[in-house]
Amino acid sequence: MTSATEHAIGGAVPNQRRGVAAMLHDSWVVAKRNLRRMTRIPEIVVFGLMQPVMFVLLFSYVMGGAIQIPGTESSSSTYIQFLMAGIFAQTVTFAVAGASAGIAEDMSKGLVDRFRSLPMTRSSVLVGRTLADLCQTAFTLVVLAVVALLVGWRIHHGFWSALGAFGLLLLLGYAFSWIGALIGLSVRSPEAATSAGLIWLFPLTFISNAFVPVSSMPGWLQGIAYWNPFSATVQACRNLFGNQVGPVDDVWPMQHAELMSVLWSLVIIAVFSWLSVRKYRRAAG
Repeated sequence: MTSATEHAIGGAVPNQRRGVAAMLHDSWVVAKRNLRRMTRIPEIVVFGLMQPVMFVLLFSYVMGGAIQIPGTESSSSTYIQFLMAGIFAQTVTFAVAGASAGIAEDMSKGLVDRFRSLPMTRSSVLVGRTLADLCQTAFTLVVLAVVALLVGWRIHHGFWSALGAFGLLLLLGYAFSWIGALIGLSVRSPEAATSAGLIWLFPLTFISNAFVPVSSMPGWLQGIAYWNPFSATVQACRNLFGNQVGPVDDVWPMQHAELMSVLWSLVIIAVFSWLSVRKYRRAAG
Protein backbone atom coordinates (compact mmCIF):
# COMPACT_ATOMS: atom_id res chain seq x y z
CA MET A 1 0.00 0.00 0.00
CA THR A 2 1.31 3.44 -0.90
CA SER A 3 1.78 5.52 2.20
CA ALA A 4 1.42 9.24 2.84
CA THR A 5 5.14 9.43 3.41
CA GLU A 6 5.83 8.00 -0.04
CA HIS A 7 3.74 10.71 -1.66
CA ALA A 8 5.37 13.43 0.44
CA ILE A 9 9.06 12.64 0.29
CA GLY A 10 9.72 10.40 -2.62
CA GLY A 11 8.97 6.76 -2.05
CA ALA A 12 10.10 6.17 1.50
CA VAL A 13 8.31 3.72 3.77
CA PRO A 14 7.34 5.38 7.05
CA ASN A 15 9.33 4.22 10.02
CA GLN A 16 7.16 3.62 13.09
CA ARG A 17 10.11 3.03 15.39
CA ARG A 18 11.32 5.68 17.78
CA GLY A 19 14.79 6.77 18.80
CA VAL A 20 18.05 7.26 16.97
CA ALA A 21 17.38 4.60 14.31
CA ALA A 22 14.10 6.26 13.33
CA MET A 23 15.72 9.71 13.24
CA LEU A 24 18.55 8.48 11.00
CA HIS A 25 16.12 6.74 8.65
CA ASP A 26 13.85 9.75 8.37
CA SER A 27 16.80 12.13 7.99
CA TRP A 28 18.17 10.12 5.08
CA VAL A 29 14.75 10.15 3.38
CA VAL A 30 14.57 13.94 3.71
CA ALA A 31 18.18 14.28 2.51
CA LYS A 32 17.39 12.25 -0.62
CA ARG A 33 14.39 14.46 -1.29
CA ASN A 34 16.59 17.57 -1.18
CA LEU A 35 19.33 15.98 -3.29
CA ARG A 36 16.76 15.07 -5.97
CA ARG A 37 15.59 18.66 -5.97
CA MET A 38 19.15 19.87 -6.57
CA THR A 39 19.54 17.58 -9.59
CA ARG A 40 16.24 18.81 -11.03
CA ILE A 41 17.32 22.45 -10.63
CA PRO A 42 20.99 22.35 -11.71
CA GLU A 43 21.17 26.16 -11.68
CA ILE A 44 21.45 25.94 -7.89
CA VAL A 45 24.68 23.97 -8.17
CA VAL A 46 26.06 25.91 -11.16
CA PHE A 47 25.61 29.35 -9.59
CA GLY A 48 26.95 28.00 -6.31
CA LEU A 49 30.16 27.08 -8.14
CA MET A 50 30.61 30.35 -10.00
CA GLN A 51 31.28 32.59 -6.99
CA PRO A 52 34.21 30.63 -5.45
CA VAL A 53 35.80 30.10 -8.88
CA MET A 54 35.63 33.85 -9.53
CA PHE A 55 37.17 34.55 -6.12
CA VAL A 56 40.08 32.24 -6.94
CA LEU A 57 40.73 33.89 -10.30
CA LEU A 58 40.30 37.47 -9.10
CA PHE A 59 42.38 37.15 -5.93
CA SER A 60 45.17 35.15 -7.54
CA TYR A 61 45.56 37.08 -10.80
CA VAL A 62 44.35 40.59 -9.92
CA MET A 63 45.47 41.10 -6.32
CA GLY A 64 47.91 38.26 -5.68
CA GLY A 65 51.00 40.16 -6.77
CA ALA A 66 50.17 43.16 -4.57
CA ILE A 67 49.61 41.37 -1.25
CA GLN A 68 52.76 40.91 0.83
CA ILE A 69 53.09 37.84 3.05
CA PRO A 70 55.70 38.42 5.81
CA GLY A 71 58.96 36.65 5.03
CA THR A 72 58.22 36.18 1.33
CA GLU A 73 58.34 38.10 -1.92
CA SER A 74 55.08 39.34 -3.42
CA SER A 75 53.99 37.09 -6.29
CA SER A 76 50.81 35.47 -7.57
CA SER A 77 52.30 31.97 -7.31
CA THR A 78 53.15 32.48 -3.62
CA TYR A 79 49.84 34.09 -2.80
CA ILE A 80 47.78 31.28 -4.36
CA GLN A 81 49.33 28.85 -1.85
CA PHE A 82 48.35 31.19 1.00
CA LEU A 83 44.93 31.96 -0.47
CA MET A 84 43.36 28.59 -1.22
CA ALA A 85 42.71 27.45 2.36
CA GLY A 86 40.78 30.71 2.86
CA ILE A 87 38.80 30.28 -0.35
CA PHE A 88 37.91 26.68 0.58
CA ALA A 89 36.73 27.78 4.02
CA GLN A 90 34.80 30.73 2.62
CA THR A 91 33.05 28.44 0.14
CA VAL A 92 31.79 26.01 2.77
CA THR A 93 30.57 28.81 5.03
CA PHE A 94 28.82 30.71 2.25
CA ALA A 95 26.64 27.64 1.75
CA VAL A 96 24.72 29.06 4.73
CA ALA A 97 22.75 31.28 2.35
CA GLY A 98 21.46 28.31 0.37
CA ALA A 99 20.51 26.44 3.52
CA SER A 100 18.67 29.48 4.90
CA ALA A 101 16.77 30.11 1.68
CA GLY A 102 15.86 26.44 1.21
CA ILE A 103 14.38 26.05 4.67
CA ALA A 104 12.58 29.40 4.45
CA GLU A 105 11.07 28.31 1.13
CA ASP A 106 9.85 25.02 2.64
CA MET A 107 8.29 26.98 5.48
CA SER A 108 6.58 29.49 3.18
CA LYS A 109 5.14 26.73 0.94
CA GLY A 110 3.67 24.80 3.85
CA LEU A 111 5.98 21.81 3.47
CA VAL A 112 6.70 21.91 7.19
CA ASP A 113 2.99 21.39 7.90
CA ARG A 114 3.00 18.46 5.51
CA PHE A 115 5.95 16.84 7.25
CA ARG A 116 4.29 17.44 10.60
CA SER A 117 1.36 15.22 9.59
CA LEU A 118 3.65 12.28 8.78
CA PRO A 119 4.94 9.60 11.18
CA MET A 120 8.48 10.96 11.31
CA THR A 121 10.78 12.47 13.90
CA ARG A 122 10.73 16.26 14.06
CA SER A 123 14.51 16.76 14.01
CA SER A 124 14.94 14.64 10.86
CA VAL A 125 13.61 17.45 8.64
CA LEU A 126 16.52 19.69 9.62
CA VAL A 127 19.12 16.92 9.83
CA GLY A 128 18.15 15.74 6.34
CA ARG A 129 18.37 19.25 4.96
CA THR A 130 21.81 19.86 6.45
CA LEU A 131 23.08 16.49 5.17
CA ALA A 132 21.93 17.36 1.64
CA ASP A 133 23.71 20.71 1.90
CA LEU A 134 26.82 18.86 3.06
CA CYS A 135 26.75 16.68 -0.07
CA GLN A 136 26.45 19.75 -2.29
CA THR A 137 29.32 21.43 -0.42
CA ALA A 138 31.52 18.35 -0.92
CA PHE A 139 30.87 18.43 -4.67
CA THR A 140 31.68 22.15 -4.78
CA LEU A 141 34.97 21.56 -2.96
CA VAL A 142 36.01 18.90 -5.47
CA VAL A 143 35.39 21.22 -8.42
CA LEU A 144 37.09 24.13 -6.68
CA ALA A 145 40.15 22.00 -5.87
CA VAL A 146 40.49 21.11 -9.56
CA VAL A 147 40.34 24.80 -10.52
CA ALA A 148 42.92 25.62 -7.84
CA LEU A 149 45.30 22.97 -9.16
CA LEU A 150 44.95 24.43 -12.65
CA VAL A 151 46.01 27.90 -11.44
CA GLY A 152 49.06 26.63 -9.55
CA TRP A 153 47.93 25.55 -6.09
CA ARG A 154 49.62 22.41 -4.78
CA ILE A 155 49.29 19.93 -1.89
CA HIS A 156 52.65 19.28 -0.23
CA HIS A 157 51.91 16.98 2.73
CA GLY A 158 50.37 13.98 1.00
CA PHE A 159 46.95 12.48 0.45
CA TRP A 160 45.95 11.70 4.03
CA SER A 161 46.81 15.14 5.36
CA ALA A 162 44.87 16.71 2.50
CA LEU A 163 41.93 14.42 3.26
CA GLY A 164 42.05 15.59 6.87
CA ALA A 165 41.98 19.21 5.72
CA PHE A 166 38.93 18.61 3.55
CA GLY A 167 37.33 16.79 6.48
CA LEU A 168 37.79 19.88 8.66
CA LEU A 169 36.29 22.03 5.91
CA LEU A 170 33.22 19.81 5.62
CA LEU A 171 32.83 19.77 9.40
CA LEU A 172 32.91 23.58 9.42
CA GLY A 173 30.45 23.70 6.52
CA TYR A 174 28.09 21.33 8.34
CA ALA A 175 28.33 23.44 11.48
CA PHE A 176 27.48 26.61 9.59
CA SER A 177 24.57 24.91 7.82
CA TRP A 178 22.90 24.68 11.24
CA ILE A 179 23.28 28.43 11.58
CA GLY A 180 21.60 28.66 8.18
CA ALA A 181 18.82 26.40 9.38
CA LEU A 182 18.10 28.68 12.33
CA ILE A 183 18.09 31.75 10.07
CA GLY A 184 15.74 30.04 7.60
CA LEU A 185 13.33 29.20 10.40
CA SER A 186 13.44 32.75 11.77
CA VAL A 187 12.54 34.79 8.68
CA ARG A 188 9.42 34.94 6.54
CA SER A 189 10.70 34.63 2.98
CA PRO A 190 13.54 32.97 1.00
CA GLU A 191 14.74 36.40 -0.15
CA ALA A 192 15.12 37.63 3.41
CA ALA A 193 16.80 34.35 4.35
CA THR A 194 19.40 34.75 1.59
CA SER A 195 20.27 38.27 2.74
CA ALA A 196 20.31 37.32 6.42
CA GLY A 197 22.44 34.29 5.63
CA LEU A 198 25.13 36.32 3.86
CA ILE A 199 25.40 39.74 5.47
CA TRP A 200 27.17 38.58 8.65
CA LEU A 201 29.51 36.25 6.76
CA PHE A 202 31.49 39.04 5.10
CA PRO A 203 32.97 40.46 8.32
CA LEU A 204 33.46 36.92 9.66
CA THR A 205 35.51 35.81 6.65
CA PHE A 206 37.42 39.04 6.07
CA ILE A 207 38.33 39.65 9.73
CA SER A 208 40.44 36.52 9.63
CA ASN A 209 43.65 35.10 8.24
CA ALA A 210 41.97 33.96 5.03
CA PHE A 211 43.09 36.66 2.59
CA VAL A 212 45.75 38.72 4.38
CA PRO A 213 48.07 38.05 7.34
CA VAL A 214 46.48 38.97 10.66
CA SER A 215 49.65 40.93 11.55
CA SER A 216 48.67 43.52 8.91
CA MET A 217 45.49 44.40 10.84
CA PRO A 218 45.16 47.01 13.62
CA GLY A 219 46.13 45.64 17.01
CA TRP A 220 42.62 45.74 18.45
CA LEU A 221 41.34 43.69 15.51
CA GLN A 222 44.02 41.01 15.63
CA GLY A 223 42.63 39.32 18.74
CA ILE A 224 39.22 38.99 17.10
CA ALA A 225 40.79 37.53 13.96
CA TYR A 226 42.91 35.03 15.87
CA TRP A 227 39.96 33.67 17.88
CA ASN A 228 37.65 33.61 14.88
CA PRO A 229 36.52 29.98 14.24
CA PHE A 230 36.99 30.66 10.54
CA SER A 231 40.69 31.51 11.12
CA ALA A 232 41.28 28.27 13.02
CA THR A 233 40.05 26.14 10.12
CA VAL A 234 41.99 28.18 7.57
CA GLN A 235 45.23 27.79 9.54
CA ALA A 236 44.60 24.09 10.12
CA CYS A 237 44.09 23.55 6.40
CA ARG A 238 47.29 25.43 5.55
CA ASN A 239 49.14 23.17 7.96
CA LEU A 240 47.64 19.99 6.53
CA PHE A 241 47.98 21.01 2.87
CA GLY A 242 51.56 22.19 3.48
CA ASN A 243 50.63 25.66 2.25
CA GLN A 244 51.91 27.71 5.17
CA VAL A 245 53.61 30.76 3.67
CA GLY A 246 55.74 32.66 6.17
CA PRO A 247 55.82 31.99 9.93
CA VAL A 248 52.82 30.77 11.93
CA ASP A 249 51.60 33.49 14.30
CA ASP A 250 52.74 32.81 17.86
CA VAL A 251 49.28 32.80 19.47
CA TRP A 252 47.52 29.80 21.00
CA PRO A 253 44.65 29.42 18.47
CA MET A 254 47.08 29.41 15.53
CA GLN A 255 49.60 27.12 17.22
CA HIS A 256 46.81 24.59 17.92
CA ALA A 257 44.69 25.28 14.85
CA GLU A 258 43.55 21.70 14.15
CA LEU A 259 42.24 21.28 17.70
CA MET A 260 40.58 24.70 17.66
CA SER A 261 38.95 23.98 14.30
CA VAL A 262 37.33 20.78 15.58
CA LEU A 263 36.27 22.34 18.88
CA TRP A 264 34.74 25.42 17.27
CA SER A 265 32.79 23.31 14.76
CA LEU A 266 31.47 20.92 17.42
CA VAL A 267 30.41 23.82 19.66
CA ILE A 268 28.57 25.50 16.76
CA ILE A 269 26.82 22.23 15.85
CA ALA A 270 25.79 21.58 19.45
CA VAL A 271 24.44 25.09 20.04
CA PHE A 272 22.73 25.79 16.72
CA SER A 273 21.30 22.32 16.14
CA TRP A 274 19.60 22.57 19.54
CA LEU A 275 18.33 26.08 18.80
CA SER A 276 17.17 25.08 15.30
CA VAL A 277 15.29 21.96 16.41
CA ARG A 278 13.70 23.97 19.24
CA LYS A 279 12.65 26.68 16.79
CA TYR A 280 11.32 24.10 14.33
CA ARG A 281 9.22 22.37 16.98
CA ARG A 282 7.67 25.70 17.94
CA ALA A 283 7.01 26.59 14.30
CA ALA A 284 5.48 23.20 13.59
CA GLY A 285 3.75 22.84 16.90
